[in-house]
Amino acid sequence: MIYLEIFLAFFIPGIVGYGGGPASIPLVEYEVVHRYEWMSVEQFSEVLALGNALPGPIATKMAGYIGFEVAGVIGSVVAVVATVAPSLILMIVLLGILYKFKESPKVKRMTGLIRPTIAILLGVLAFRFLQLSFVETSPWHTVFLIVVGYLFLEKWKVHPSLVILGGVCYGAIFLS
Repeated sequence: MIYLEIFLAFFIPGIVGYGGGPASIPLVEYEVVHRYEWMSVEQFSEVLALGNALPGPIATKMAGYIGFEVAGVIGSVVAVVATVAPSLILMIVLLGILYKFKESPKVKRMTGLIRPTIAILLGVLAFRFLQLSFVETSPWHTVFLIVVGYLFLEKWKVHPSLVILGGVCYGAIFLS
């Protein structure tokens, strides 16, 4: 019965929590603290702080931790699956619909419009990061990292994860 409760405690916020992990946090808090009383408000706030401190999606980190606290490893797995399941189900259904109508001119137009939109959004995000790096660090560090990163990626074909790791190390040594 506890596994069903864990599943429902994380599946329902995943369905009705439009906006991703941060939007579903109050819903998870209601389920965990008020409905099932697995944690106090203080304990939940500590889990939230821990989830914010670690990299990755906050909803899955919190689900894994709370599920583990309530019912061990199996509880953790159930909570994470319940958190991911709504998005996974919706994605499978939508991709099935898109695949069914892939030859439709409207679908082709829609997917054709999505790519440049995503490119523009990523460009705006990169520009904001660039502005922030000029303000937070010196322009010399920013220009140096851009040039070195470009050379490693394009000229020497180094794997992007290694370039990112090198940038993190550079920041830890020279920007801390």
